[in-house]
Amino acid sequence: MLNFQQPSRRQFLQGIAGLGAASILLRPAHRAFGYVAANDRPVFATIGLRNQGWAITSKSFKFADFAALADVDSNVLDENVAKVEKAQGKKPDAYKDYRKILDRKDIDAVMIATPDHWHTKIAVEAMLAGKDVYCEKPLTLTIDEGKLIEKIVKQTGRVFQVGTMQRTEIDQRFLKAIALVRDGRIGTVKKVTCGIDRMEASPIIPEAAAPDSIDYDLWLGPAPKVPYRALPEMRKGYGGGVPLYSNCHYSFRNWHEYSGGKLTDWGAHHVDIACWALGATETGPSKITTVEYKLPVEYKDGNPTVADQYNAATQFTIRVDMPNNVELIITSEGDNGILFEGTEGRFFVNRGKLTGKPVEDLKEKPLPEDAIEKLYGGKVSENHTANFIEGMKARKQPISDVWSHNRMLEICHLSNIAMRLNREVKWDPVKREIIGDVLANSFLGRESRKGFEINM
Repeated sequence: MLNFQQPSRRQFLQGIAGLGAASILLRPAHRAFGYVAANDRPVFATIGLRNQGWAITSKSFKFADFAALADVDSNVLDENVAKVEKAQGKKPDAYKDYRKILDRKDIDAVMIATPDHWHTKIAVEAMLAGKDVYCEKPLTLTIDEGKLIEKIVKQTGRVFQVGTMQRTEIDQRFLKAIALVRDGRIGTVKKVTCGIDRMEASPIIPEAAAPDSIDYDLWLGPAPKVPYRALPEMRKGYGGGVPLYSNCHYSFRNWHEYSGGKLTDWGAHHVDIACWALGATETGPSKITTVEYKLPVEYKDGNPTVADQYNAATQFTIRVDMPNNVELIITSEGDNGILFEGTEGRFFVNRGKLTGKPVEDLKEKPLPEDAIEKLYGGKVSENHTANFIEGMKARKQPISDVWSHNRMLEICHLSNIAMRLNREVKWDPVKREIIGDVLANSFLGRESRKGFEINM
């Protein structure tokens, strides 16, 4: 297990400006640094292009030029090269191997939207290659990966935005919710419930031949080498065009080998907002308790006993003991969103609504005019990419920094560990380790497959 001593987010942000300034003086004066080209636009590359990869790329055209794209699926790569060329009038270079992007001196930043098990390796190597990084959520597969990323951000002085876009977008609905809590509109917070949807179990998924277009071994990368599995039925709608049931493609989130199920998928959004509202972005829980849950396969010593079905939890209710005696509930039941409850009221927020008496009371007693700007640290950016680029130019960390993200994601990772081991987990938020449980602590990290270790 990695044991890095990390500064608080506040300490880091106070020091990064000076570090960034030093980097300006030391870095070679090629076009990318400082954006001294006539159009003053940074040069980006995207690694991982299916679904969310295209989403973050397409909403960034207004602010950046894309010089290169990378994906292990040639069909996905070719399709997105064509779309980017149409959008910006210039064809980006295409690579299967992301390392060719990192070798290029003309690229200022990379956007990473690969499956979760690839995030840390690419992000660390990108920072060491002098790139700023925008990485999709959830940032990590394990808690130790988060500690490593923090270490490299501090070491390199790179700007790093995590893709928890609820902090910037969605009509500022979540920012208003946090401002309500911070302004005391529900009194003392006693309970926060994050509803993050359930996941369906899969049938048995047989071994099959991987599609010719995908380099499946490279897709696996740091994860264990296992056969490709898929059923013939194809997924429709969002994420469509791939097998509905597989151990690859869109379904990667349903396997602990590559992700953390709904807990790290939607949890990375809603638990993040809950922790921000509670002022718990520099600390963590004391205890994780599994109230009820359902795993789709049998587990032994924290590991699934079969390899032919989804293995992430399908249903769950988790109780988290937070600072100041606040109870945080993470559940697959009820409406997707966040319910804040305090001594003087309650309200609910999700991507479609902000409701409750404290919200209705805003008509007569609005929030202070500067409440949102104070919370955000200035005027709210046009979108999450704009905030990232503002941070790049100012050499300061954006709104979704790695420290606050990792603190809340630790809750989601610990919840998965508690379910996999079928027991309560006690957490030391200072040492960032599980108390008195050797087996549970062994799940804080994971070895990379030989040949896919992080190049440092």
